[in-house]
Amino acid sequence: MVVFPPVLNHMPSRHKKQLPLFLHHFSILKLQKRSMVKISLNGFFKILVVVIIAWLSNPAMSDTAVPVQLNVQDDQVVIDNGIFQLTLSNPGGIVIGIRYGGIDNLIELNNKDLNGGFWDLNWSEPGNPGTRGKFDTIEGTSIRVVVENEEQVELSFTRIWNVSLQGKQAPLKIDKRFVVLRGCSGFYSYAIFEHSEDMPAFIINTTRIAFMLNKDKFHYMAIADNRQRFMPDPEDRLPNRSRVLDYKEAVLLVDPLEPEFQGEVDDKYQYSCEDKDNRVHGWISFDPPVGFWQITPSNEFRTGGPFKQDLTSHVNPTTLAIFVTSHYAGTDLLVKLEAGEIWKKVYGPVFIYLNSVPDKNNGLSLWGNAKEQMKIQVQSWPYSFPASEDFPYRNERGIVTGRLLVQDRYISKQNMPAKVAHVGLAALGEVGSWQRECKGYQFWTRTDEAGYFTLKNIRAGDYNLYASVPGFIGDYRYDTAINITAGGVIETGDLVYEPPRDGPTLWEIGVPNRSAAEFYIPDPNPMYINKLYVNHPDRFRQYGLWERYTDLYPDEDLVYTVGVSDYEKDWFFAQVTRKIGEKTYNGTTWQIKFKLGMIDENGSYKLRLALASAHNSELQVRVNDAEANPPLFSTGQIGRDNAIARHGIHGLYWLFNVEGAQRSTNARR
Repeated sequence: MVVFPPVLNHMPSRHKKQLPLFLHHFSILKLQKRSMVKISLNGFFKILVVVIIAWLSNPAMSDTAVPVQLNVQDDQVVIDNGIFQLTLSNPGGIVIGIRYGGIDNLIELNNKDLNGGFWDLNWSEPGNPGTRGKFDTIEGTSIRVVVENEEQVELSFTRIWNVSLQGKQAPLKIDKRFVVLRGCSGFYSYAIFEHSEDMPAFIINTTRIAFMLNKDKFHYMAIADNRQRFMPDPEDRLPNRSRVLDYKEAVLLVDPLEPEFQGEVDDKYQYSCEDKDNRVHGWISFDPPVGFWQITPSNEFRTGGPFKQDLTSHVNPTTLAIFVTSHYAGTDLLVKLEAGEIWKKVYGPVFIYLNSVPDKNNGLSLWGNAKEQMKIQVQSWPYSFPASEDFPYRNERGIVTGRLLVQDRYISKQNMPAKVAHVGLAALGEVGSWQRECKGYQFWTRTDEAGYFTLKNIRAGDYNLYASVPGFIGDYRYDTAINITAGGVIETGDLVYEPPRDGPTLWEIGVPNRSAAEFYIPDPNPMYINKLYVNHPDRFRQYGLWERYTDLYPDEDLVYTVGVSDYEKDWFFAQVTRKIGEKTYNGTTWQIKFKLGMIDENGSYKLRLALASAHNSELQVRVNDAEANPPLFSTGQIGRDNAIARHGIHGLYWLFNVEGAQRSTNARR
């Protein structure tokens, strides 16, 4: 009797069909070697598991695979592996054709502005005050065949910078790569950006890979199990069919081609996602039933840590893999390179996965299959096939293990495990600096219920170890720098986080979780609804919620009474301005009322403020005297993350400690 190891229980059904062949081969191996080597049944299954994992890690494998073929022409390059055909411009390296599943081209080539699949960047010269500059669709000037054999084709499209291009082109050497594997239902792309000592200063505002899909075929978009729907047509956003709202990205659909969308808001920011959850998204065509999916197997090359939010897919139909952007962060996450600064970074690889089913009635199952493929890609990281020496393989990376505990003597006399905390390695910096770090690589994981963690596949280099613990205010940083070497394993032992604490907590509003999700989120204005988010956990993604504060508090501002009020019902999720006229707003003053039974005149009272977002804001604190000038505390003007207008429940995290609260309390006790 054969007992299957646990890994087989999670194997896709088409792989299970191959198992008798694998088991048969291993039975022969065992019988042939019995006289030479004694192999236990347990050892046999260890071998079997290793081989099956290796087999599954050859992503999206086809049951019948033909050799990969390359055809280089004067103006285009065609790669065909028998499953799909990829066509790129020569030497530009723009994706101009993907033939698959009965569709001649999955890519749109007839848009007014952007077409095909392409890498691009938005860049500025030093001194530019905003987050927008010159748009640059990155076209190569030379092509090189890096790998060409029956198993793999890898192409390089390179663009070189020289001084004659100053002010016209971003000062970078850019090497775009495309990889097609034998038997693989999709292709990979990555890019190497390099800034050398002879290049001037400049700023990268955004860089990404984007795909404009066939708008006659792809109408259904999926980002998560509970975030998927049929989408409006791109023509519905034209001026004769829609009305622009407070900013150009948000439109009210007035006369859409399909009446079911009438009265809805369409806004690409409603489909943003935290990077820790942004692993797979894309589109489904039902005629024929074909899926197009962008899979990101690792976040190591993204910026700003696990909570950074980025765009995913949206109307056009468009699918994006974002690598650098100021969205939900502001100028802090722009890559600012100095003149002569030596910098190199590999973005990707990301995987473009193609799938299909015979029956269009089963078209929605393509999402489930894409999720399974995403898991395979994640398990396969780091890939073994990229041919660039700038991409380190598994044996060239390191591991860090340890345990994170929390010491808070006002909660427990014993150290407590930091449960499901986010623990990561990022560039050397101050406490919490990882959320503003954008030039290097980051590696994150979560602790288990006992606080243990393992960070795998870390690039060689020097890092600090950081952590964010749910339920505890502030950030953790391990003060000792960690040096990762190829193949090295570092055991940190027990690490202890001591959250900011000066005494017992007298009162607290909300939960320390870097988010405003626990507070009161109002129903949207019925005129501005996205049906996807009606009765949805992410109700904060509805348009225009900032204006609902004025509806709820037309004359007087919010008053919260500690011990009486409920922050889930009585604390508006964002302190915003009050609209008093057309494009006219006033600042708002919220009151927190509380009583202290007795006051220690010799004691110290401290107010801690943890902000989940800030945009062109100044927060002032006064105690007892509402007219005090100057206030007891002011943040000064902070923030440019624009998270509220982009339907985010958080942006960058801020923590402030207000000293001297006891003086104001004593003065009016």
